[in-house]
Amino acid sequence: MASQDDEEKGGSAADEQRPDATNAEQADDPKLAAAVAAAEAAGPHSGESVRVDSWIWAVRLVKTRSMGASACKGGHVRVNGQSVKPSHSLRIGDEVRLRQENRERVVIVKRLIRKRVGAPVAVQCYVDNSPPPPPRVAVAPAGIRDRGTGRPTKRDRRELERLRGLMGGDAGRPQGR
Repeated sequence: MASQDDEEKGGSAADEQRPDATNAEQADDPKLAAAVAAAEAAGPHSGESVRVDSWIWAVRLVKTRSMGASACKGGHVRVNGQSVKPSHSLRIGDEVRLRQENRERVVIVKRLIRKRVGAPVAVQCYVDNSPPPPPRVAVAPAGIRDRGTGRPTKRDRRELERLRGLMGGDAGRPQGR
């Protein structure tokens, strides 16, 4: 009888005891809670689906929807290991791999949304399993002149080119003769 009462109330006792991280975060910030509620309202209703190009744009993985569509057409988007067209329907739990700018993003769909939302809300729509980005190479700026020093002389220009590596190893030297 107790299990029937729990089911009629909308859940079991175990559901009531589980802490939900997103609810705790939303309780701290009323603006975030309002944004999440708006995103859920803008999401698909039961039985409807979301296009993959639209979803990766909505969760801010790409800047524009057309960039998402072109990434799909170019084979840079894979859902559950298969290359997909921009019109592919996503489901909760799908693994989306997006290759962009020498980096691969691996995300698992937690929530389906259609409209673009703010970054704090977008992060809650997926689980990011991406490998860390490659470290940026720290390169000292070679040949930057101080402002107001005027045009470089021919000698200065040759030194700048040598530093930047624009010419060959022996830049400016006459060949043979």
